[in-house]
Amino acid sequence: MDITVPTGAALLLDFIGGIEAPRGYDTIYGNNQGKLPKPLTTMMLGDIINEQKNWTRRFRSSASGRYQFMRATLIDLSKELHLSGAPVFNADFQDRLGYHLLKRRGYEAFMAGKISRSEFGKRLAKEWASLPVLAPTQGGSRKVSRGQSFYAGDGLNKSLVKPETVEALLDRVRVAVGQPVQPEPTKPVMSAPAPAEPSLQKPQTTELAKGLAFWLQLIGKAIAALFSKKGH
Repeated sequence: MDITVPTGAALLLDFIGGIEAPRGYDTIYGNNQGKLPKPLTTMMLGDIINEQKNWTRRFRSSASGRYQFMRATLIDLSKELHLSGAPVFNADFQDRLGYHLLKRRGYEAFMAGKISRSEFGKRLAKEWASLPVLAPTQGGSRKVSRGQSFYAGDGLNKSLVKPETVEALLDRVRVAVGQPVQPEPTKPVMSAPAPAEPSLQKPQTTELAKGLAFWLQLIGKAIAALFSKKGH
């Protein structure tokens, strides 16, 4: 790993590279690197961008290198970082480009606790199709579930790792640089409403009151009759 890449980012890039291109920095999509006239890491950036047009037709994708850079991505990075076509696409150069992609996707905001683990995971899944989203979301072409690739359904990409593995890694990345693991925001739990009083309770009370009034009325009449007789 290039020495300019911070510890946390290096851990993350090692993980991503191991999923995207287990065979290393010379990898071409579909492990077609053996069909090239020379290794990718000996080619210049400009030559790779030119050749990626052909690789898209031959191999179905232009993804190249340990972090599987797409042609459009390398063109954007070249403009953004003011790169000429001269840099050799070696391992250190790929690491530096990979780190820049992490920063694009919110690495610094995540490390500072400004975005959640799930949000950062979704942003990473947008960049690297083999990574899963960590929560249900709208994907590239349809709604996707936790654990699916952001680009699920395109006939080309799928997640290659479990979401729990990514979550554990992201926690480890924060701990490695002395940052606490940030709890994920949770939805407030709504307390259940108090159960309604049984519908028969009120009618039962009413009937009891009526019965009591009836007997009191009878007793009153009996007492009145008794005093009436004594008066005679």
